[in-house]
Amino acid sequence: MTEPAHISTPTSTATPTATATATRRAEPGAPYTDPTLGIPVRTSWRGEPVNRLVTIGDSLTQGFQSCAVFTTDLSYPAIIAHELGWADRFRHPDYAGCGGLPLNLEFLLRDLEERYGSDFDWWEMAPALFRARRYMDRVEDHWERGPGATPASTTAIHHNLAVFSWDLRDALEKSADVCRAMIGAHKDELVRQLTSNAVERAALRALPTQPPERGALTQLGAAAALGEQTGGPEEEREADPDHGIETLIVFLGANNALSSVIELKVAWSGAGYDDLRTKGKFTVWRPEHFAAELDQVAAAVERIRARHVIWCAVPHVTIAPIARGVTTKMESGSRYFPHYTRPWISDHDFDARRDPHITGAQAQSVDEAIDEYNDAMAEVVRSARRAGRDWYLLDTAGLLDRMASRRFAEDEQARPGWWTPYPLPEELRALDPVPNSRFLLSDGERRTDGGLFSLDGVHPTTVAYGILAQELITVMRSAGVEFRRPRDGGPRPDPVQVDFARLVRRDTLINHPPGNLRSGLHAIGWADEALDVIKRTMSFGFTG
Repeated sequence: MTEPAHISTPTSTATPTATATATRRAEPGAPYTDPTLGIPVRTSWRGEPVNRLVTIGDSLTQGFQSCAVFTTDLSYPAIIAHELGWADRFRHPDYAGCGGLPLNLEFLLRDLEERYGSDFDWWEMAPALFRARRYMDRVEDHWERGPGATPASTTAIHHNLAVFSWDLRDALEKSADVCRAMIGAHKDELVRQLTSNAVERAALRALPTQPPERGALTQLGAAAALGEQTGGPEEEREADPDHGIETLIVFLGANNALSSVIELKVAWSGAGYDDLRTKGKFTVWRPEHFAAELDQVAAAVERIRARHVIWCAVPHVTIAPIARGVTTKMESGSRYFPHYTRPWISDHDFDARRDPHITGAQAQSVDEAIDEYNDAMAEVVRSARRAGRDWYLLDTAGLLDRMASRRFAEDEQARPGWWTPYPLPEELRALDPVPNSRFLLSDGERRTDGGLFSLDGVHPTTVAYGILAQELITVMRSAGVEFRRPRDGGPRPDPVQVDFARLVRRDTLINHPPGNLRSGLHAIGWADEALDVIKRTMSFGFTG
């Protein structure tokens, strides 16, 4: 089968003037609206690559939610594979035991709800704490000494190579061999149980380990190995002799800033930012350090034999509801609040002298650094397209900005000229209430707020992963990627739409959230204060 040559052209709905200048931002902080950056690339393909979709990334690509990686069949790459008609061939690791790694907050809250109902009384706090620790001990035993301690061994390399908590340096250096060496002797904690080296244990399931020499492959090396799988018959379709991968998605960089809101501490990178042993003390990478790391990742991606490469920009981490803005904005028209703290600390109770927080000025500085990260990523894509490579930029920062409830949607004065609300799919608009970016809440029976972020306040719910999948599918279609019906393999007509009805049915946080979220996030606040759940399960960058 020979595919005709075509020119990759912009698919943005921007005006002609905006399209002509799409190689740059319309204004500071504005999103890149055209994935091609206004640079056409002439392409010509023959046959079909063996591996239709491969992904490199962190927790957002692995399918992490509610403090755990669990349902990897509902990650955004798996959703795309489903719509491609390729789900039965899309390989991804399994973390189903005991709710996943490190600790599934949804499972923990449901366990407590089963015993104590939707509200805790004061006299139940001590036994609830004991029950929670016993639950955490079971999870720790499963992954350190039980069935989860030994991952299944296979010679096939996964198509989803993502590992939660990884930043650019991890993607460059960490392999199964490196992670295995980082896992020390088992330690059964009696008081504050949590699976040790959870990140490295997750990596041993995501990265290749067999044959033994593959244990030295990083994410990028494993993707390169898949890219070499060219030629040879593939059922009734002619295989691509030049590319082993049809679409490669690279979504890295969020963890170079995310710890600022997880730790509620802004520690700018310095000497040692590029060292696995010392980088953990930093929570935000200076733009020049990020760009230096990105250039190395881009050089490795250039060596991967993939037809299309989609780079996902770094979202503004300060929008995530894990860091809630206190009281009112700093001034009329500002995007920022004077302080950001945990969502379960009310405005009335917040005390800057006592409670963890970052300031509005710090939040703004983190966002400005992320804008520079994304400018550097745009330059990587721009240079590649000018060199004839079919690379794209999906501005996931702009995507999240358009869904930001408190920053923009509820404050007209703060909206920049480029901002418009994101049009949610019909199936999500039909929900009551319509999902938004606030922290998830329940009245004991149904969801009353939130819906786009899971219980950790950082990672998407299943339906929100579907939104990301839809945006990537749109870019893939503009690149000429064919989506097929799973029933007969025939091509699907445009527009290719994600089956959101399927995702709503599978999304337990949307259709049946834990009932103990009803009283002002007290259950999650209690779990974090008593067990340090949020910080200990999501201190991304502090595990190296």
